[in-house]
Amino acid sequence: MHNNSLPQNIFTKRREALKKRLTSLGHRAMLVSHAANRYYLSGFELHDPQCNESAGMLVITPGDHDYLLTDSRFLDAAKRVWPEEDIFIYTGNRYQAISSFLRDKGITTLAFESRSLTVDTHARLSEFLNLVPSVEIVEKLRLIKDEYELELMAKSCALNHLVFSKVPNLLVPGRTEAQVAWDIEQLFRNNGASELAFPTIVGIGPNAALPHAIPGDTQITENCCVLIDMGGRQYDYCSDQTRTYAVGNPTAEFSRTLEQVQNAQLDAIRAIKPRMTSREAYAIARNSFSKNGVEMHFTHALGHGIGLETHEGPSLGPISNIVLEPGMVVTVEPGLYYPEWGGVRWEHMVVITEDGCRIL
Repeated sequence: MHNNSLPQNIFTKRREALKKRLTSLGHRAMLVSHAANRYYLSGFELHDPQCNESAGMLVITPGDHDYLLTDSRFLDAAKRVWPEEDIFIYTGNRYQAISSFLRDKGITTLAFESRSLTVDTHARLSEFLNLVPSVEIVEKLRLIKDEYELELMAKSCALNHLVFSKVPNLLVPGRTEAQVAWDIEQLFRNNGASELAFPTIVGIGPNAALPHAIPGDTQITENCCVLIDMGGRQYDYCSDQTRTYAVGNPTAEFSRTLEQVQNAQLDAIRAIKPRMTSREAYAIARNSFSKNGVEMHFTHALGHGIGLETHEGPSLGPISNIVLEPGMVVTVEPGLYYPEWGGVRWEHMVVITEDGCRIL
């Protein structure tokens, strides 16, 4: 289930925007199977129940009626967000049932999300329907956050800051990465998060050189570094921030590396603005590191879009060339990593404004 706090007319406006985009691309109807896209357009079920089963799909048409296809487990949830007459509950052979329902509505050709529809589902539906592959049609609408989304994301981000304010008290010598990660999860849940946005990353010492370190039994020691990347989901929207701490007295290496990372981040945040490409934003941070001869230790993108999903468009990387626009929300998270010692990453979420960007 979800904590839907958006007015229903927002979902209607989003579907209308999608219909216009489908028309411009030459598609009459679309089958929406990706869970976050389904929720973005309907308010129905942000998550699928398991990775190997679906809570349902949407069919967006050029007419006044769009359809929510699901099974009997979700009927009550569906009726809370969708007109009952446009809900189809499939039973038996779901693929044949869905196909018959759509053909009865005069729908025989649909665009489908080729990155989320399983090969098996595609093959079974294709016995009865003409499915046309598409990529990132809904995702491109999601790039620009509306006023409601920005308000909810600011609240989710504030929760992350609240949790981070309590983190230094958790960094006690002898405690393990796993223990700190569990404490952080409880802090998120006890302060209003519905869940974590992603599994918390805690890396101590050399493990901090792993950008996606998995918390284990490594213990905090005096004068070590601890990298923590964490996020919660509140009001269905994700937060994602990283801080790197020195336990005890920071070493000269830690202080130097932290300064280089924070300077690269500050350079990027000061420069990011509309009409800049994502590749140009990445280059600003990399050039900052180049001045100190450490750019080879910056091993990932500068950041990524965030919203209903922790990682969504746009990517701020060396091969991405998306033009930044007001309303996009991205992370700015440069890092430097040294396997024999550790790593430092520092991350803010920012929203692109009319003349620059603003830290959330």
